[in-house]
Amino acid sequence: MAKATARQTKKTPLHRWKWIGKGPQDRPMRGELIGRSKADIVDQLAKQRITATKIQKRSSFTGRGKVTNVDIMVFARQMATMVRAGIPILQALQAVAESLKKPAMVALTQQLMEDVSSGDSLSAAMAKHPRQFDQLFVNLVDAGEQAGALDQMLERVASYKEKVESLKSRVKKALWYPAAVMTIGVAVTMLLLIKVVPEFESMFQGFGAELPALTQFTVNLSELAQQYWLHALGTLVGSIMLLKAAARRSPGIAYRLDSLLLRLPVLGDIMDKSAVSRFTRTLATTFSSGVPLIEGLETAAGASDNRVYDKVIKSIRQDVATGQQLHFAMRMTNRFPALAVQMVSIGEEAGSLDAMLNRVADYYEEEVENKVDALTSLMEPIIIVVLGALVGGVVVSMYLPIFEIGTAL
Repeated sequence: MAKATARQTKKTPLHRWKWIGKGPQDRPMRGELIGRSKADIVDQLAKQRITATKIQKRSSFTGRGKVTNVDIMVFARQMATMVRAGIPILQALQAVAESLKKPAMVALTQQLMEDVSSGDSLSAAMAKHPRQFDQLFVNLVDAGEQAGALDQMLERVASYKEKVESLKSRVKKALWYPAAVMTIGVAVTMLLLIKVVPEFESMFQGFGAELPALTQFTVNLSELAQQYWLHALGTLVGSIMLLKAAARRSPGIAYRLDSLLLRLPVLGDIMDKSAVSRFTRTLATTFSSGVPLIEGLETAAGASDNRVYDKVIKSIRQDVATGQQLHFAMRMTNRFPALAVQMVSIGEEAGSLDAMLNRVADYYEEEVENKVDALTSLMEPIIIVVLGALVGGVVVSMYLPIFEIGTAL
């Protein structure tokens, strides 16, 4: 019975709880704690000599959270600091868990503690959570444990993830900024067509005269929007969801989508250079950490975040495994820029491949940043013109009959 109760308690998810209570000398206090139940929170507060008067679970949207790459990056930096200070792994995990504020991350850290306390190495414990700790993370931690340089490897992983996340945010900015603004513009236009234009239309019917072509076009468009806007919205959302589901289930469709993204004007070039930067950054990190080049290429294929480059990097790995040099294998794919291939060739000849790969990554990260800034600057006037044409066109077309009546009078 006791074992069943323990298992049930273990399976209870962690949540964030808001509490109000009284401390020593009846001093009013409040705050937040992470725990599995109200009783757990009461016990934690009692250890701090606090009597809880009110305990409330945070909402599911903010109370538990989801483990992100940023959380893993911060975790790696905290662990590197603890290990560098000479704190044993188990105690370091305990200290990190107590400092975390996201329940999902606390639960993950506690699972690592349980595995390590049962005899697993830190890398083996992390390998049980592939969604949070990718192959690169596990390989570097394993290499650090074997070489006695775990703190350096954790710091290297944190730096790597920080640069990758920075690159991702730039690419997302290039994709989402124009899409978000245009979506708002289309939504405002639809609102005008569905709610505002019908009011003018009823007024125009009393004129008894033929409407200007632009006004008639807007009225006809308004009638279509009123009848089919819900169908159009449902079709759009359904198509997007269907496409995502097809991409998850069919590698062929996912590959074609990634290939299409790389061929888009401007955006395709940004995503292309982003993939090159992530590949070289990942390979540089693994190679400088003592991971064999073949294994590093396997890890870099998964880190490219693009199925086209994933396939290309796997072909490079096969060529390198047969004895070819890395720069020659890269050139044979016809995918990598000539500058990147040339710099890798120089790095191989000089025996400083990791340093040269890092320079390639830095160069293309800067290229991505410059292109995103240029795209943003270019899109702003275009977006203003398009939004002005959409919204202004509807407004002007509604006032044209009124202007003509005023002119006739």
